[in-house]
Amino acid sequence: MNYYDAGVLNGFSQKRFGYLKLVHSDKTLYINLNRPEKKNAMNPGMMNELAYAMAYAHHNPDVWAVVLRAEGDVFCAGADLKAFAGAGGDGVVSDIPDPGKEILLGELFLTVHKPCIARVHGPVYAGGFLLICGCHYVVAAEGASFSLPEVKRGLFPMQVMASLLQILPPRKTLDLCLRGKALTAAEALEIGLATHVCPADKLDQTVENLIAELYESSPNAVRMGLKAFDGLRSVPAAEAHAYLKSMLGQTIASEDFKEGLAAFTEKRKPVWKGR
Repeated sequence: MNYYDAGVLNGFSQKRFGYLKLVHSDKTLYINLNRPEKKNAMNPGMMNELAYAMAYAHHNPDVWAVVLRAEGDVFCAGADLKAFAGAGGDGVVSDIPDPGKEILLGELFLTVHKPCIARVHGPVYAGGFLLICGCHYVVAAEGASFSLPEVKRGLFPMQVMASLLQILPPRKTLDLCLRGKALTAAEALEIGLATHVCPADKLDQTVENLIAELYESSPNAVRMGLKAFDGLRSVPAAEAHAYLKSMLGQTIASEDFKEGLAAFTEKRKPVWKGR
């Protein structure tokens, strides 16, 4: 689900983000969670900004991938429960429009249809899992950790459970939710929660190497594939092949397919246009 249509994104570069730092460099949109004094706990304002930034990535053909990063020592402490309970404002100025409907983080990244990479330098807690589970790649520093402490606070990670079940077997998902045990980066890699683990001083280079590898592929083919993957969630199993055949037909009609075929024939690297 995209919470903002293309028209609402007019003047995006002039918008004031209070909870995120954004950099659009070349073909990559870098999004930094910027609430370090609260361990990047997500409040309604931050979630609006995330949805707005991801809508920009979705609608902008000049964005080929998204990298999610964080300021401070903690990647994300989950939801700011006091803020969602209606606690007073924090004085941060943000002029991002309200989408007018509830934002579901578990859906947000799936609907961008661009590769999303989480650069995890520190601990991820609770609802922060919705961010990393939504990303296609999780590049973690060796010292990062991952835990769901909700049951020790009298809660249960309900939405996180749904996201984890898209990645992990049911028993492993339930074990993480029931015991609240912290995983090391190596353990997260072993079970598939993280996709890459590296020393902290190699984190940025590992992310950039991954981006460079992704950009060797057709951005249109990648976008269409991720759109098809997203669409499969609502297609009955008996109709899946027919749906994917139609998506393949659209991809074959693209300029990138023609360029890829020509480059293969001419034994050269393709020059992608993303359409």
